[in-house]
Parts: sequence; C-alpha cells; structure tokens
Amino acid sequence: MKLTTKGRYAVTAMLDVAMHTRNGPVSLAEVARRQKLSLSYLEQLFSRLRRKGLVNSSRGPGGGYALSREPEGISVADIVVAVDEPVDVTRCGGKANCNSDSRCLTHDLWTDLSQQVYDFLSTRSLADVLQRHREQMEKDGVQEVVMHGAPLQASTGKSHATAKAAAERS
Repeated sequence: MKLTTKGRYAVTAMLDVAMHTRNGPVSLAEVARRQKLSLSYLEQLFSRLRRKGLVNSSRGPGGGYALSREPEGISVADIVVAVDEPVDVTRCGGKANCNSDSRCLTHDLWTDLSQQVYDFLSTRSLADVLQRHREQMEKDGVQEVVMHGAPLQASTGKSHATAKAAAERS
C-alpha cells in the first residue's frame, strides 16, 4: 500500500483534533506542537480536508478546526482519500500498464490487495482508533502516555457514549 507520510500525518492530526475539540476549535499550531509536525504541512493537509468536508474551520481569536461530524462518522479511508493518497499497491497506479503498456502477471493480485486495504480502512473510524488506543493504554496499566508529545489520559473504562455524556455535563 502506498500510504505515505501525507496520509499518516493527516490521520494523526485528525485524531488530535478529535481528542481536543470538546473545548471548541483546535488550532493547527497546537496540533503541530503536540504531534511534532510542520505547521505549514498541516495547513496544506487541512485545506484539503476542509474542501472534502471532513473539517470545519473558523477564523479569528479562538478559531481553528473542528471535525465536521462525529468521530464515528469519519473513516480512516475518508481521510487518506481526502489528502489525495491513493490506496493502491500496484506499480502502475491501477492502470494495468505495468509491463510495457500491458498488464503484468501479478496486476490483479495487487489490485485485490489495494481493495482489501481500502475496505479495511473504510471500516475504521476515528472513534474506533481512539477507543482501541485507550483500551490498550488501560490494558498496559498506563495512566498517562505521551503520543507524539501530547499527554493523553487513560480511559476510565466507560463506554464512549458514557464518557461523552460526562464530558458534556462538565
């Protein structure tokens, strides 16, 4: 699979926004600081994510980015595709001109793998990735962990809906 830095950074940054949106829009400067990523690179990625409708932006003091819908409604594939990352492991980009303008012997194998990868990423939402991370932290007995420079609190064992309701009350 050709999942480059662009796709990985976009997913990481979207996870950061999902984790920190509860207090309003998230500044890309803060995401860049927490995740140790280039601010100008994030600006390019978020421009694409905004155009594809995955985030909303607001300007001015207190401005930044927020998810356009709940984390459960945004798949990892949505993010990767939005930043123009092909989910393709073929050498020809899926065009079947792999071997001097003809189909190579393994073209269909790699095309099938590309589809499997895309299907897998389509079934993983931001909420799924965050929940699995929290569960792993809890399983490991980690109370606080630094993920790319950002401290995260371990899950309390509450369901996502229960934790969300508690956060909204506070």
